[in-house]
Amino acid sequence: MSAYIQNISTAVPQHYFEQDFLRERMKEHISTSKNSERIIHRIYSKSGIKKRHTVIDDFNTNGSARFFFKKDGSLNTPSTGSRNEVYARKAKQLFVKTARKTIRENNDISKADITHIITVSCTGFFAPEPGFEIIQQLELDDSTKRFHLGFMGCFAAFPAMKMARSFCTSNPDARVLVVCLELCTLHLQDSDNTDQLISASVFADGAGGMIIGSKPPSKSAGFEIKQFATAIADESQDDMSWTIGDTGFEMVLSTYVPEIIESNLTEAIQPMLDDYNLSTKQIAHWAVHPGGRAILDKIQQSFTLEDKQLAAPRTILAEYGNMSSATILFVLAELLKNENITKTEPILSMAFGPGLTIESGLLTKVGPA
Repeated sequence: MSAYIQNISTAVPQHYFEQDFLRERMKEHISTSKNSERIIHRIYSKSGIKKRHTVIDDFNTNGSARFFFKKDGSLNTPSTGSRNEVYARKAKQLFVKTARKTIRENNDISKADITHIITVSCTGFFAPEPGFEIIQQLELDDSTKRFHLGFMGCFAAFPAMKMARSFCTSNPDARVLVVCLELCTLHLQDSDNTDQLISASVFADGAGGMIIGSKPPSKSAGFEIKQFATAIADESQDDMSWTIGDTGFEMVLSTYVPEIIESNLTEAIQPMLDDYNLSTKQIAHWAVHPGGRAILDKIQQSFTLEDKQLAAPRTILAEYGNMSSATILFVLAELLKNENITKTEPILSMAFGPGLTIESGLLTKVGPA
């Protein structure tokens, strides 16, 4: 039995800042030497990002309620507890907003049809978990089954999709609401270590939701889920990691990540392509998680892709940055808007996260064009 992504919705915090503006603020507040200023300038200028959304409103605040950047030029280093307090307050609001929007924008079901909720996040914690908040605020049935995937990083939307597909293939009446939300900007570190600076230059806040069912959408475009694949790159767990420190979650995104992905990607996706007698030359659309510009550049060079084949990931990177697990939903939503994609063209979706783990999926477009 097949499973289908019936619709995808996205949401972001209202505050955003241009990347050039953030570059100058980082040079002002984080840099400790002329050398680190040059590194910051280069990283931000070549990031491929125009702007990023955040729940932190420091630069728009006229009063004293600044979280990281004080008006006098000094820098706060909030505790993990205070960062998580902001996460709990802001994430609850955005989880509910995204869930409500996702259900409202599905033309085939009502909220009473939702049987399962899967929430995904790795940038904070609270209990009862987000699914409970969604049920309460949307007045869903108390018996709605709920699950939470935490601390898996940028690839976590794929385990969520796998779980949803399992529910749908075992129960034709299942309608699974998946919401991925990350508030990465809460974990800015006061460090000019290059790996930390790379993380600070790309991560942003956002949320994406989708409804997965055993039937294709009848009134709008969606995706049929064909197959998934998972691979782990050898000896790479230290190049992309996520640990809890006293002053937030410490995200490591090393300069070696693009090369690691490049050297492992073919082996990771080939078995899945072989099952459908496909080659990479036959993949017209690459729904790649835009973890950073260098990652997209390496993939484009390795597989000799045309610009249009990576247009959606580059657009999302430019307009939103890297929102961890939510980002791939933005990329897929961008592809759903593309009326030139035919129902026969395979779409290769993928994301990368701690491990270094490579998750991928094969999709095709369904429903009205």
